[in-house]
Formats: sequence, C-alpha cells, structure tokens
Amino acid sequence: MISHLKGTVIYQDLKSITLDVSGVGYKIYTNTVGLESKKGSVTEFWTYLAVRENALDLYGFRSKEELDFFELLITVSGIGPKSAMSILSIATLPNLRHAIASGDTTHLTKVSGIGKKNAEKIVVELKDKLAGLTGETSMITGDVDAIEALKALGFGEREAREALKKTTGNTTEEKVRSALKNLNK
Repeated sequence: MISHLKGTVIYQDLKSITLDVSGVGYKIYTNTVGLESKKGSVTEFWTYLAVRENALDLYGFRSKEELDFFELLITVSGIGPKSAMSILSIATLPNLRHAIASGDTTHLTKVSGIGKKNAEKIVVELKDKLAGLTGETSMITGDVDAIEALKALGFGEREAREALKKTTGNTTEEKVRSALKNLNK
C-alpha cells in the first residue's frame, strides 16, 4: 500500500493534483487543504489507496490527522471515499470533530449526497470512536475556538494544538493568551 508520498506538483484541477515522485506521476484526490499546493512546489501527502473493481484511487491528505479522520469516516456504512473527502472539504478538522462530538449535523448536511439521516448516522457511529481515537476529549469540545483564533493569527493547526496542550486558563481568551506566550518563546 502507498501510505506517504513526497514530490513536485506538476498538475492540478478542482479535485486532484498530480504529484511527480522520482519520475512517476501519481494522481491524488485531495481536499481544499491539499489543493493549496502550488504547481512546481514540493509537497508531502499521507495517502489512502481505495481499491475498487475497476479503479485504484489515491486520496491524499496534508496531515496524518486528516487521514485518520478520513479512514474513520469511511467505516460508516453508506459513506465512501468521495463522500468522506467532500466532508473534509467543507470545514476544518477541529470544527468537524466538535460538530460530531456535540451532535451537530449542520456541516455534514452541506455535503452533496449526505442527508439528515446519513449525517445523524455519522454522528452516532463516530461520537465515541472520535473521543477514543484522539484521546483529547477536552480538546474536541473546548479548544476549537482557541485553535481557530490562533489560525486566524497566522499559526498552523498543528502548531496551535501543541501550544494549547501547554496552556493554562479556562476561557478561550485565557487559553489563546497563554498559547501565544508559549509560541513566542
């Protein structure tokens, strides 16, 4: 199985990129985060190979966290790789986790082909798995706003998460202030 690729972006369309890895071009279906890669840039992707009767499709993600969430989504009956990729394109990972943890189906029903019943099924089936997978239940429900605030200030998601793990404070404002002190050290 192909689990990780690093190469140069040689082509890009609305749903995929082609990554040149040592002279071999891999077509990788990706979400909006993956499509931010510019033509000619060196980029890395964590990948999932979907094997079907008539195709081998490669789905790529910029972080291992996104890949893990994607693999969790496709365990839900009725949710295939394309639907899971669409879900990951509509909102950030922290927002999706928060929505599932709180039972909010609003983000999920925005995806074409996912109605209220499927959205509710995703929430029911993944709520407990998501908390167990991340081991960060408080991060899922309480720190989403702080992560978004740090991202708005120009920090990456991973960087924001690491800084928030070392914070003190109860409110979002206190957490962001503490995280900024950690990030500026």
